[in-house]
Amino acid sequence: MAGEKPRNSVGRNPLQSNPSTGQPSAGHDTASALPSNCIFFPLRSLAVGGYLHPGDSRQPACRACIEETSGTGRCGRNRHGVQMAAESENGNCDAWAARDPSGVLSPYSFNRRAVQSSDVALKIIYCGVCYADVVWTRNMHHDSKYPVVPGHEIAGVVTQVGADVKGFKVADHVGVGTYVNSCRDCEHCNSSLENHCPKGVYTFNGIDTDGTVTKGGYSTHIVVHERYCFQIPDGYPLAKAAPLLCAGITVYTPMMRHNINQPGKSLGVIGLGGLGHMAVKFGKAFGLKVTVLSTSESKRHEAISLLGADNFVISSDTQQMESLKNSLHFIVDTASGDHPFDPYLSLLKVGGVMAIVGFPSEIKMHPASLNRGARTLSGSVTGGTKDIQEMVNFCAANKIYPEIEVIKIDYINEALTRLVNRDVKYRFVIDIENSFK
Repeated sequence: MAGEKPRNSVGRNPLQSNPSTGQPSAGHDTASALPSNCIFFPLRSLAVGGYLHPGDSRQPACRACIEETSGTGRCGRNRHGVQMAAESENGNCDAWAARDPSGVLSPYSFNRRAVQSSDVALKIIYCGVCYADVVWTRNMHHDSKYPVVPGHEIAGVVTQVGADVKGFKVADHVGVGTYVNSCRDCEHCNSSLENHCPKGVYTFNGIDTDGTVTKGGYSTHIVVHERYCFQIPDGYPLAKAAPLLCAGITVYTPMMRHNINQPGKSLGVIGLGGLGHMAVKFGKAFGLKVTVLSTSESKRHEAISLLGADNFVISSDTQQMESLKNSLHFIVDTASGDHPFDPYLSLLKVGGVMAIVGFPSEIKMHPASLNRGARTLSGSVTGGTKDIQEMVNFCAANKIYPEIEVIKIDYINEALTRLVNRDVKYRFVIDIENSFK
């Protein structure tokens, strides 16, 4: 898809604070004290350049560095005691990255690790675009480690396997999801619930066991331990497989945990975006009666005609909501914006469950909404390795395909803006292979 290529208006070589000290070297002429959690950016990328704090407060860079580097902010002698982020103009992996909280992405190069005995290397063919990509490129959680290479819905082809790898071979179609490491020894890992491991490592913007910052699928290839790599069955389109690795598993997991895969049961889906439309597809594949709950009348036609929902209700319409009370066995809440909970909980049958997979800033409800009717409010996030492979296989066997819009990487900044504005049906997928030719 055509799109204006973003200008590379942000600087290269962001620096991150030294975790051992977080302080400038002794005797360095700083304009102000160096905070322990600061991140240093080239001056031209900040209005008042220098150090950028997680809360986006800003302090001037050191005077010596400004003078020494002709205003670029790059201190060749590293007198701040901070570590330069791994980056190379001649790195072995091409990518697009955000350098600062503007979230603007542009071309970037870095080095992937060499394949180890239990690793799988894959050429990335497609990568889905998730709202998490917006969150961490724009530092919305105040923990972004720039440069950020986002992307955790990865589909590709195996190019190399380590000596001890048994489950994959060269040319296999595979996927990588939201995490690439875990301790492999805790109760969660031993139960194939690696997504809950306290030492889990996110696919991007995480700290891996070797201390490096992980970089995601907006790149040409990736190397991961075989445990976090998933077989994509022959014949399943790689472009449509990518969104399964986050959007798909995020709604599949709570449905399976609460046994909402039994024909004849009733499902409510709040929100009809990347996650919500997959919940509708799974619900229909399970034989459920599916009701979409939305604030937008414009989504009615596609919910019923395209996705196959049985019912569509405007959640702000009191009469429509009243007619649905005590009728649903299960609700998947995919909405991340703040919204009331009591009206939705009232739709559940006795013993019904409402699972939250989004991240609103707060949850407000009356205890009676749960107590009267023995209802449950549950949380869920992605899924364990066993569930992910099971979900991918289920989609292949039942011909469940996400609705996608394929784009090239040079359209990504516009795509992220459209994603924020909910202007996508229903998942952007980047054609990585053809974007880096």
